Amino acid sequence: QFNTDRRDADKRITREALIQISEKKEEDRMTTVVYDETWHKGVIGIVASRLTETYYRPTLVFTKSGEKLAASARSVKGFDVYNALEGCAEFIEQFGGHKYAAGLTLLEKDYEGFKAEFEKVVRDTIDPKLLNPELNIDAEINLAEITPKFYRILKQFAPFGPGNMAPVFMTQNLIDIGKGKRVGEDKSHLRLVVKQGNSTQITCIGFGLGDKHDLTCEGEPFKAAYVIDENEWQGTVSLQLLLKDIKA
Repeated sequence: QFNTDRRDADKRITREALIQISEKKEEDRMTTVVYDETWHKGVIGIVASRLTETYYRPTLVFTKSGEKLAASARSVKGFDVYNALEGCAEFIEQFGGHKYAAGLTLLEKDYEGFKAEFEKVVRDTIDPKLLNPELNIDAEINLAEITPKFYRILKQFAPFGPGNMAPVFMTQNLIDIGKGKRVGEDKSHLRLVVKQGNSTQITCIGFGLGDKHDLTCEGEPFKAAYVIDENEWQGTVSLQLLLKDIKA
């Protein structure tokens, strides 16, 4: 029961964090820094890792811890987040960790100052190429292979993050069944419902892939790289694909 509760918490908090990024129009920043005093301290590290799967950039997830705010930090391959935090030391009470993961505490009054400074430090020091993850395909599979049992096995390899990224799969000859559309306030994201041959259909969401819509809407087959995820909507849990890239 504890594991289930924890997993539900990390999914819910990840959703809430993504909404926060969207509402504050922070999709194009060099960093992700989010905070909610109700988030469970035990899962903010997992949430930070999950957020890097959507917005691939140095990420901090804060929650309330006693009188202070506590955060878990995750980085991207090749960028030293510990060094970046050292550059923001004036706002931090204490921190520790290593190149790719760290933890810190600060006073609530310093949160906004820290958030601005962390963005500035990363912007000034990161090689922009590091924000484009290399897309390594772990395996090519057919849609028919994506079953709840398959996903349960995948989840045994979690938590995912730098050093243990979620497996990326590729499937060819996908067809959008006619429900593809650009979504999000600025229409920068892509939502599809696809099938392959006679397979069952599956929903896909591609953050930042709105400009690929034309590749999918002509009824022509295309191939996609993606991570398999769960989506919970109105009490129903279903599998979905988090698209990483699409090619004709």
